[in-house]
Amino acid sequence: MQQLSACEVLVDCRLDLSEGPAWHAAEGALYWVSILDGVVHRYHLSSGEHRTWEVGQMVGAVVVRESGGMMLAIRDGFATLDTVSGMTTLVAEVESTDAGQRMNDGKCDARGRFWAGTMSASTPVPGSGTLYRLDADRTVTPMLGGVTISNGLGWSPDNRTMYFIDTPTGRVDAFDFDLASGTIDNRRGCAQVTRGEASPDGMAVDAEGCLWVAVWGVGEVRRYSPDGRHCATLRTPLPAPSSCAFGGSGLDTLMITTARLGLTPEQCAEFPHSGSILAADVGVVGLPVATCAA
Repeated sequence: MQQLSACEVLVDCRLDLSEGPAWHAAEGALYWVSILDGVVHRYHLSSGEHRTWEVGQMVGAVVVRESGGMMLAIRDGFATLDTVSGMTTLVAEVESTDAGQRMNDGKCDARGRFWAGTMSASTPVPGSGTLYRLDADRTVTPMLGGVTISNGLGWSPDNRTMYFIDTPTGRVDAFDFDLASGTIDNRRGCAQVTRGEASPDGMAVDAEGCLWVAVWGVGEVRRYSPDGRHCATLRTPLPAPSSCAFGGSGLDTLMITTARLGLTPEQCAEFPHSGSILAADVGVVGLPVATCAA
């Protein structure tokens, strides 16, 4: 198994819960969210400019919109973010009457449908969450129930397989995926991730079809083949990587969000950059980033 360790701090932001990295190719910028603060962040690689937008409630994911601006998965549902005016507009409610729930990780499929799931806003409640799909006409469809912590999403290069992580299961699951209809079927375990205190969180898929899974608690991002073989490990300098995305002009840099949440004061002193954004050259490139059609 290949061991990788060339990892550096890209943005020294030290947030409680950095999550949901999304590369914006046209802007040459990385977007991500600070979930608990309800803030969307953007970092321009060439200029080093770091800008933020306050959403007003917890925000679990951010993706690029085809028509401009960004689409968010916020506590109450799906919302647009106008990055010029800073205005956030709720376009589709999801479990908004349940104050105990919030939206978490999300990504777009190749047809521009935005997938994002819910979870308990505090202590995880087994089976309380649902994975939803937002279509181009802004209708919302529940796609998978009984989820506890809805996390990493990704699709194979041929768009015939969708991958999904419900963190407490300790694994990545695979589904048969129909690109035309946006439906999933035949759920099965793909990769087993758990080891000791390790928890699978967000993930990215590379151009070779392999999965890069951020493993919270052990400071690793692990690469798995489509058949579930653990083929490489990137050791990060921080204990709680939360998600990752390929970015840069050639999609050749793996950008990793991390967290301070749950660390002891001693751990924060030992790992002062926790909650920042890391970058690594892992020797492969990512897939082009799908944008939201809604």
